Amino acid sequence: MKRILLGILTSLMVLKASAATETADSTVCIPCRSPLNISATVRGDWQLTRRCEADGRKAFTDNSQTGFEGKYLMLMLDGEILPGFTYSWRQRLNKWNEDSYFFNATDFIYLDYTLKRWNFRAGKDVVGIGGWEYDRNPVDIFCGSLFWHNIGCYEWGVSAGFSPDSNDHIMAQVTQSPFFTKENRNMYAYNILWNGRHGIFNALYSLNLLEYQDGKFISYISLGNRLDLGPVALKLDFINRAASHQAFLFRDCSVMAEADWTISPRWNVRAKYSYDCNRTDTSADLTVLPGTELNMAGGAVEFFPLLKQRTSLRLHAGCWYSWGRNANSSDPMQKNTLFITTGLTWHIDIFSLKRKHS
Repeated sequence: MKRILLGILTSLMVLKASAATETADSTVCIPCRSPLNISATVRGDWQLTRRCEADGRKAFTDNSQTGFEGKYLMLMLDGEILPGFTYSWRQRLNKWNEDSYFFNATDFIYLDYTLKRWNFRAGKDVVGIGGWEYDRNPVDIFCGSLFWHNIGCYEWGVSAGFSPDSNDHIMAQVTQSPFFTKENRNMYAYNILWNGRHGIFNALYSLNLLEYQDGKFISYISLGNRLDLGPVALKLDFINRAASHQAFLFRDCSVMAEADWTISPRWNVRAKYSYDCNRTDTSADLTVLPGTELNMAGGAVEFFPLLKQRTSLRLHAGCWYSWGRNANSSDPMQKNTLFITTGLTWHIDIFSLKRKHS
């Protein structure tokens, strides 16, 4: 295990050194000026899911995935306790708490301390897996890849981050494994994440070891690439998954490609393609099952009626189609599936406590 972790750290340093020389805002803790901010985000959709029967001759509507649905109701609290010492808490008010465990509906709740180029964090946090689809706020995902649908994004743990310059941030993290069970919570994930911004290029790269059974690990290489070209943002994620006794590269992987085009302050258009495959015969990957090779393509349009508060209100409509084979019958996207969604998202700033100046 020590050799594996040392190899991961060395590989990440090589990736960092090979890059050119602005850090992505999401990983560097910027101290809050207010001791308390409270806000909420709500999203509701109408959606339609149609699938072909096994012989492909007749399409039918999946009524369990069709109709009106409240997708998200999030309450967010954050603030600064002392200079450099901040907290963040996001709670899903519409998410079921299994076994009366309150924190199942908590996306994250953590304390963060920043000291010069270092920051230290403890609590429930985003598991440090790279990629732009994975990193995106779920309220902004209209149709996700199979990997995105089946990976747990938030777990309890600790992390330490270092910014060697204003363009890069490297984080080492240990969390509870996303694959822990009720019978065995003593399972862990070891993550190293590099977030860098170099001109028009932005990176979210990670190397990960995740325990999927007691003492058994699956490794991830996640390469999230983004190019900001004026009003157009191009994103390409590649995630390779491998465990012992299987071919290491390209047998079990996911690719997500997306283009976001801000046509005007009111309009934004997205196009997206994803490919998930698992051509192995092991049970190590619990996100994309063996025998899966599924493609998905589609797009969405977003309209922001309020120009002065662009993110406060959003209308969206999108359409996606998937083809291939999905070995997990519980996933929403299957062979020859048409998915249409339209909905409304709004953000509410509830309260902000102003700090008194002495």
